[in-house]
Amino acid sequence: MEIYKWPDVKAPVAEIKPTTRILHGDTVTDNYYWMIDYFKKGPDSTKVVDYLKAENTYLDQIMKGTDALQSDLFKEMKGRIKEKDESVPVFKNGYYYYSKTEEGKQYFKYCRKKGSLTATEEVLLDIDDLAKDHSYYSATGFSISPDNKLLAYGVDNVSRRQYTIQVKNLETGAMLADHIQNTEGDPVWAADNKTLFYTAKHPVTLLSEKIQKHRLGTDATKDPVVYEEKDKSNYIGVDKSKSGKYIFIYSSATLSSEARMIPADQPDAAFTVFTPRTKDVLYSVTPLADKFLILTNWNAKNFRLMECPLDQTGKAHWKEVIAHRKDVLVEGVDEFKDFIVISERKNGLAQLRIRNVNGNEHYIEFEEPAYTAAVGNNPEYNSKTLRYIYTSMTTPVSTFDYDMETKAKKLMKQQVVVGGYNAEDYTTERLYATAKDGTKVPISIVYKKGLVKDGNAPLLLYAYGSYGHSIDAAFSINNLSLLNRGFVYAIAHIRGGQEMGRAWYEEGKLMKKMNTFTDFIDCGKYLVAEKFTSPAHLYAQGGSAGGLLMGAIINLEPELWNGIIAQVPFVDVVNTMLDESIPLTTNEFDEWGNPKKADAYHYMKSYSPYENIQKKAYPNMLVTTGLHDSQVQYFEPAKWVAKLRAEKTDKNILLLKTNMEFGHGGASGRFDYLKDIALNYAFLFALEGISK
Repeated sequence: MEIYKWPDVKAPVAEIKPTTRILHGDTVTDNYYWMIDYFKKGPDSTKVVDYLKAENTYLDQIMKGTDALQSDLFKEMKGRIKEKDESVPVFKNGYYYYSKTEEGKQYFKYCRKKGSLTATEEVLLDIDDLAKDHSYYSATGFSISPDNKLLAYGVDNVSRRQYTIQVKNLETGAMLADHIQNTEGDPVWAADNKTLFYTAKHPVTLLSEKIQKHRLGTDATKDPVVYEEKDKSNYIGVDKSKSGKYIFIYSSATLSSEARMIPADQPDAAFTVFTPRTKDVLYSVTPLADKFLILTNWNAKNFRLMECPLDQTGKAHWKEVIAHRKDVLVEGVDEFKDFIVISERKNGLAQLRIRNVNGNEHYIEFEEPAYTAAVGNNPEYNSKTLRYIYTSMTTPVSTFDYDMETKAKKLMKQQVVVGGYNAEDYTTERLYATAKDGTKVPISIVYKKGLVKDGNAPLLLYAYGSYGHSIDAAFSINNLSLLNRGFVYAIAHIRGGQEMGRAWYEEGKLMKKMNTFTDFIDCGKYLVAEKFTSPAHLYAQGGSAGGLLMGAIINLEPELWNGIIAQVPFVDVVNTMLDESIPLTTNEFDEWGNPKKADAYHYMKSYSPYENIQKKAYPNMLVTTGLHDSQVQYFEPAKWVAKLRAEKTDKNILLLKTNMEFGHGGASGRFDYLKDIALNYAFLFALEGISK
């Protein structure tokens, strides 16, 4: 083991310009609030960019000795990817659709064949060609008109998730003049092949606030608004049922939701409310031929499935189909002409439940101790075949077709690891840590066989823990670069996610958010106690709300971790939640609380990473952000790093990497993002003395 010698380079020092916040009788001085100016277009905009560039230069200087290692890691990870590849085709309305990638190309081509996989290939969109003059390019929302002649899709070439909808004539290859700007990139066709519905965004807050209707050939700036959401805590969107018969508008907050609908063949009809929104009631609607199915938490914390007639949609007419269960979370429903597929979660693991029109049902069996199973892309309503995805920490991503009548399953494709991969060389386990309140917290873990549990192995612990978003055990082709160098990789399924049911989420949000952070700490302590690792070799990683987790744990237990990777971290919680001009803020009140209320303010302030930095030693840290990030603005991690530099008493490494061209999701190309992973891994390896 060769200890990496960090260069003796002076770190940037951010200018101090005190700003005072007075709220609820509490006075707070913020020395770095001025860094918001690039976002606000204020007088210090240039100074902000100069500071971010100085931090990038400092990072380059500190990490220069790892340049060769980063290059090798990039080549190693890129070398595992099958560059010339195709997705498994999906059938819809007479055509097979698929995407394909080519040797050396960053993006893909979206294709189809009519009627048969032996038919002539049509390249509908060549994203490689469209992206060639852009440093960032994202195409999304591919939507084919019912007559198969037109393709609508959204494009973002800035990385702010503000998509422009465009339309291509698939018969002539010509692009239509229609350009619909500042949308979610979610075009939905009416049955007339000339009307599109879409979600329009507020130009500043980027909130999804209106559903508009566009008629091809008309001025998009004059598109009529068919629905406007008045509650700024709600997200809205528009979608079409798989059967093609209905168009739905959904409005949903964390605690309540509402659906509106029209027949797809009546685009000028007024949308009618399915059932009015009610406090603490969430529901979604799935239309069948003779009834509607409703997935809801109404008097059912873990959700239940109900049904109602097509002409009587109010709650008074809802009838239970699948009852609520305390130990099973119902997550989703997918409809087919003769079957429904219910996605469930029990003991933290996914289940797929198949039910035919007669009510007969069964589950698909999965055998590994920790895995991910999910319904795949199934656009064809008349199919008897379910496409589903399966993976675990040792099983590459696998696509199966499952005959819902005969129960026969067929492996259609498994992710290829170029250069070879043997699952038998690795071990995966499901462990349980005991949290400080006695709660058992699952941990999914993977390592190369032969691991000696003496506390000397490096271990990277990952988690998210917010919004009820579950992080399941899944295969990572890039993690092989960690495992093959002796690292253990683990996922902590902490509260704030929804792995163990709806209560798991509710116990890790609002005034119980601290459970998320202490769960993660207790998982780290458990792994140390079990001698998988030790504090000298324990590392943690999280992004976005998971970056908040990273910020909280270093304030609460800084001595437990040798290093932290915080990606696009949400670390200035109070200030962000006070600023309603920032994207997502008002949507998030049900998740974090509204700091204009005193109790929420004081609780939020008690854990907000930026507010709780103290004069003490902190772990080694690599922090990443994007200048154009629309989800967590660049100034949060920038302020956080500046304050940490000023306050920390240790000599550990603290690095800030700002991507000056990208946003929240990083690079758009399928290879470019590997450079960021190579930097992350090189940082960990340098701390461990791993030089190659």
